[in-house]
Amino acid sequence: MNLNVIFALTRRYLYLYTRNPVRMIELIFWPSVELLVMGFLTVFIQKSSGSDFGSFIRFLLGAVIFWDVLFRSQQAVAISFLEDVWTRNLLNIFVAPVRTYEYLFATFCVGLLRVGLTVFILTLLAWLVYAFNLFEFEWSLIPYFANLMIFGWSLGMISTALILRWGQAAEGLAWAVPYLLQPFSAVFYPVSILPTVFQFIAWLLPSTYVFEGMRAGLAEGSMNYTYFGLSVLANLVFMVISGLIFAQTMKAARQKGLLTRIATQ
Repeated sequence: MNLNVIFALTRRYLYLYTRNPVRMIELIFWPSVELLVMGFLTVFIQKSSGSDFGSFIRFLLGAVIFWDVLFRSQQAVAISFLEDVWTRNLLNIFVAPVRTYEYLFATFCVGLLRVGLTVFILTLLAWLVYAFNLFEFEWSLIPYFANLMIFGWSLGMISTALILRWGQAAEGLAWAVPYLLQPFSAVFYPVSILPTVFQFIAWLLPSTYVFEGMRAGLAEGSMNYTYFGLSVLANLVFMVISGLIFAQTMKAARQKGLLTRIATQ
């Protein structure tokens, strides 16, 4: 593994944000709007019902921030690939001596930086507007976020593989794939309210264990190590499967000339 290649690719993707500040809207504006809308909706329900929704708003705000960790890490992989397609730089990347895993590691690094910036903004906003302190999770934040980022990277590889296979007509999948799994991940509600068939699907996803663990942590004040262990195990399975899918799709794309076709569309 050549760290210089990974660093160069990472820096190249970061230049897209530093040279064009409008791109920062994606990282700051939309997550902030989602947090505010969800928060104000919960406050409205609380005032209308007259009930104590203190724990509910904590669950909701925590879910919004945690979900954005998964979504932004997935977007880093898929959108980095699409940026190369849109700027007609894809062939330049793969003509250069860049290995597939070096390319992926660069997109993972971009995802880590994107998540860090977005979470910082959302954490500050949640604390200022709703007095919600994300650091109630203490050190359990690190394994929670790590699991969500790894799952997001896996989904990003699958999204990119689908775009490689079907071309720019499948670009919408870069945004759709995470939301296809959101209903089963129990982001804003417990798994127990899902139909039995959906519950079976939900427990196959690493994200489900993280969100269930988040709610358990807020309710009990301690980390649920069972959920954490199962999330790690599911993540390993998903990472291996998505890595194989991406590698095989990339190999087929090189052999069939799909990279050239996508890059010149």
